[in-house]
Amino acid sequence: MKTLYFDCSSGIAGNMILGALLDLGVAENYLRKELKKIPLPPYKLIIQKVERNKIKATFVDVELSGHHHDHHHYNLKNIIKIIDKSKLAKDIKKKAKQIYKRLIQAEAAVHKKPLHSVHLHEVGATDAMIDIIGTLICLKKLGIEKLYSSPINVGSGTVKHAHGILPVPAPATAELLKGIPFYGLKVGKELATPTGVVLITSLAKGFGEIPRLIFEKAGNGAGGHVIPKLPNILRVIMASNVTHTDTDTILQIETNIDDMNPKLYDQAIAKLMGAGALDASIQPIRMKKKRNAFKLEVLCQTNDKAKILETLFTVTTTIGTRVYLVKREKLKRQIKNGHKVSYLGEKIVRSKKE
Repeated sequence: MKTLYFDCSSGIAGNMILGALLDLGVAENYLRKELKKIPLPPYKLIIQKVERNKIKATFVDVELSGHHHDHHHYNLKNIIKIIDKSKLAKDIKKKAKQIYKRLIQAEAAVHKKPLHSVHLHEVGATDAMIDIIGTLICLKKLGIEKLYSSPINVGSGTVKHAHGILPVPAPATAELLKGIPFYGLKVGKELATPTGVVLITSLAKGFGEIPRLIFEKAGNGAGGHVIPKLPNILRVIMASNVTHTDTDTILQIETNIDDMNPKLYDQAIAKLMGAGALDASIQPIRMKKKRNAFKLEVLCQTNDKAKILETLFTVTTTIGTRVYLVKREKLKRQIKNGHKVSYLGEKIVRSKKE
């Protein structure tokens, strides 16, 4: 099974993704030929080898004709029309429209506007369409079946935008990062763009450490900035998955409690499960000064963190918790004829009546 792992320690942008996938081996001529299937205004696609802090990478940029710099007319309806008119494969069209819809939903949420009234600026331009559709073209050509990512470095400082000077991460980027682990390094630059973030959050199955993989090769996509002490590249690792399980990343929240009536724990677990916990458990422990206590452990999706913490602090006596990002290995599951069937690869290893 072909798998990609995105190392976003220098951030992520649409052109960095495209550069990394070309660096992995997608032929430049193939990409150019496929992109010609999209009815876009005239543009020049620049692809070149560069160095970022002594590391070789592929840099991609798009130059537009002077009279095509006005991006304000791009809305969801326009974009869908362009994609539908293209001669691209049906699966690429479908995924591209889903990604653009998420992008516009983020803008709509930030500006508190209905979807149809949102007109995209930077993210709706020809160069962004090339980044998004070009990425889907390259992933299909490489035969990628799974994609994972590290937590995302968003950078720091401010960024110029059509709406003025905005903090990093920009509001639409932050909206797209809901439930996704990210951090910022003090470099005074925006490292994660809306186009890059919408692509990785739409395509990745999980965010965290590198899963168990057999390394094949890596590709480097260069960012536009030269940043001292930080190689401004997106490294994408191509590998074979050595397990036949599904992998994802969740939160483990735990706390030690020594001052709560044990009779209340069942109620607390029920409340946590009702708040969206994947699982909750309790176990007796021995603490300092020979105190008997209980450790309460909760598993949840990353985007349920706030709700779980609020419930935990409300229904227990704890005043602090420990929060970990943890990986899960899961059997693939599906419902067949009223039974929950679990697979290890193609082999059925469990079958239980629902």
